[in-house]
Amino acid sequence: MTQHTTDTRTAPAPGEGARPAAGLPPLTTRAITPAAPLDSAPRFRKMFTLEAGHGEVLRATLRASALGVYEAQLDGVPVSEDVLAPGWSSYEWRLRYQTYDITAELQGSADVRHEHVLSATVGNGWYLGQLGWQERRRLYGEHRGLIMQLDVEYDDGHIQSVATDESWSASGSEILSDDLYDGQTIDARRRGEDPTEVPVRTLGFDAELVEPTGPPVRRQQEIPPQRIWTSPSGKTLVDFGQNLVGWLRLSASGARGETITVKHAEVLEQDELGTRPLRHADATDRFVLSGGEDTFEPTFTFHGFRYAEVTGYPGELSADALTAVVVHSEMPRTGTFRTSHQLVNRLHENVVWGLRGNFLDVPTDCPQRDERLGWTGDIAVFAPAAAHLYDVHGFLADWLQDLDAEQRAAAGFVPYVVPDALKYQDMPEEFQPVESAAIWSDAAVWVPWALWEASGEADVLAAQYDSMTAHLRRVESRLSPTGLWDQDFQFGDWLDPDASPHEPWNAKADRAVVATACVVRTARMVAETAQILGRDDDAATFRALADRVQAAYLEHYVDAEGRIRSDSTTVYTLAIVFDLLDETRRAAAGERLAELVRQAKFRVSTGFAGTPYITEALSSTGHTEEAYGLLLETGCPSWLYPVTMGATTIWERWDSMLPDGTINPGEMTSFNHYALGSVAAWMHRVVGGLAPAEPGYARVRVAPQPPVGVFAEEITWAETTQQTPHGLVTVAWRREGQALVLTVELPEGVEADVDVSSTFPGAETQVIGAGRHELRFG
Repeated sequence: MTQHTTDTRTAPAPGEGARPAAGLPPLTTRAITPAAPLDSAPRFRKMFTLEAGHGEVLRATLRASALGVYEAQLDGVPVSEDVLAPGWSSYEWRLRYQTYDITAELQGSADVRHEHVLSATVGNGWYLGQLGWQERRRLYGEHRGLIMQLDVEYDDGHIQSVATDESWSASGSEILSDDLYDGQTIDARRRGEDPTEVPVRTLGFDAELVEPTGPPVRRQQEIPPQRIWTSPSGKTLVDFGQNLVGWLRLSASGARGETITVKHAEVLEQDELGTRPLRHADATDRFVLSGGEDTFEPTFTFHGFRYAEVTGYPGELSADALTAVVVHSEMPRTGTFRTSHQLVNRLHENVVWGLRGNFLDVPTDCPQRDERLGWTGDIAVFAPAAAHLYDVHGFLADWLQDLDAEQRAAAGFVPYVVPDALKYQDMPEEFQPVESAAIWSDAAVWVPWALWEASGEADVLAAQYDSMTAHLRRVESRLSPTGLWDQDFQFGDWLDPDASPHEPWNAKADRAVVATACVVRTARMVAETAQILGRDDDAATFRALADRVQAAYLEHYVDAEGRIRSDSTTVYTLAIVFDLLDETRRAAAGERLAELVRQAKFRVSTGFAGTPYITEALSSTGHTEEAYGLLLETGCPSWLYPVTMGATTIWERWDSMLPDGTINPGEMTSFNHYALGSVAAWMHRVVGGLAPAEPGYARVRVAPQPPVGVFAEEITWAETTQQTPHGLVTVAWRREGQALVLTVELPEGVEADVDVSSTFPGAETQVIGAGRHELRFG
């Protein structure tokens, strides 16, 4: 077998400054930090006066970034609605900056000798705060820093620049402590004080300043308390009715110096706050009263929570004293889904909330415990579902640039988390992230491919092509002489429900079978990408690799009757969905998969690798009833079991909460993990019946597969919408006796292939064009 070398691209070189916006001077690379110790988050300040004699202000542009997270103000007023800027990127190579137009705030004062104040408060954020489960801090540096430049352009073309340098000053603030995991302490007594200023010094950093391609993080929604009560131990508890990510805004009036403490958690256990799953994350905010009317909002942290425990509140806590502020990256909603089945609707809504909670600048695994990392495996399988629900193109394209940077630095190895905080942790030897792993490292290919399918824009494929090919070549170099990927650590079918909660890796599915199947899928995607980009020689090379690995897979893992090594639901699922079998063995695999699903009494038996695809494997081989059996099962483990237990997000484990109301005893238990919600893609495409027939929905496939057997009365109608690059597409179906009524609305320029042959065998595909159509079958 031909062995390719690993990634020969060099690691990204540190930049000398950001590329200037049109007509603007280059952004300063001088970061400033306090020259003397401060006892709180530093607030940097610079007074300036507009220069007279140049006419009116034509344009005023503020660019800012931080070693930490910052909030910028002009004359005491925030310059934007952004929070937690500049976000988390691979700081060793990429440090994003934000650009704000503040022209309106400065126009009309050019000839008035009015002093303005530019200021910013800087928190620890991801740069200095705790990351990972070993309580490690300061992974990227030792000091907070601010990078800021205001460029004022006048009528006569003159540009006045105010940039961070030693002429600025720093002072303490009311933010006594801040950490993303542990929470924030705010002392309102300091708000009216005249702070003692200290000089600043410049601070070096190596990263290149880059403009973000992704959206900012902002407040998205406010949720009032649904219930306030006293727990058995006498604690004041608050339920917001929804597991969310953000913080509390709290108002109070009490004696000066009194402290209100707010602890956060996703669940209750024995009628008290269930904090054990948080591990080392304190998730606690503290608010010190000024003696007057105070309002607190801890914007330098975030929590994953539904419940809060409030102690020290003066008087009786009422619902109008606090609200939950939902925070995530700004993304337009694109897809909706509803059916006649309310538990299924809640399941879909849980997927939406799981995305919202974990798409906070980085696509994280969970938003609450001492982790919150950009695990590549989670987004590799979830990206297609995410692209149905929201416009995630910019969000994930920016993250993929970090993946590329980390991969270059690691000679082609795609790390398990991006940005890669694990390289700063002491990992157990068996989990040392030193070599690629199927699904996790495959994010380098699967995520850009999902974006291409959703948008039809080849830009992300072109931008990631080197990363995609480097990953595939590294994996090829790891294949054994048999052509199988069977010699490295693999997560495999992680979190198989039949595994011990203390051994999430111990799955029924053979890890090498799973990994080798993924190689074929990845190689085909890269070959198709090469073809799209006009790289025909590469396309032929990668197709040949896919064919060789597929042949090895069939030789070593599949017998003549279609039985696959380890004979479990996941291996059949991947073989079907990844198209690894000939027609005869594919049919046999479908039958065996359906048999195993029935034997399990429709309880989920797949883990991380199989769950995203098992319903598709069933419905695509003529076993739609078994797929609906899985979807509609309410016993544990199942998708609807958490819904029956009151879940409002997708759980990490099928049984994160046990039937008796206690929390799963495993060390790793989250109540907000979106990966198992990948089934939403199948819900849109098969239950709802709406899928792209061509990338970007240039052509649409309308092919609902309603249940027709014992589950026919469970779901009697469904509707889904998709905001595509060409306009809104709507598909709805309902049963009327034995008939199926299908309503389709298409935008101008888009045709749809309507296929109802799964319900009415022999029915021919119809082609319809723009407009509203009502079709009746049966």
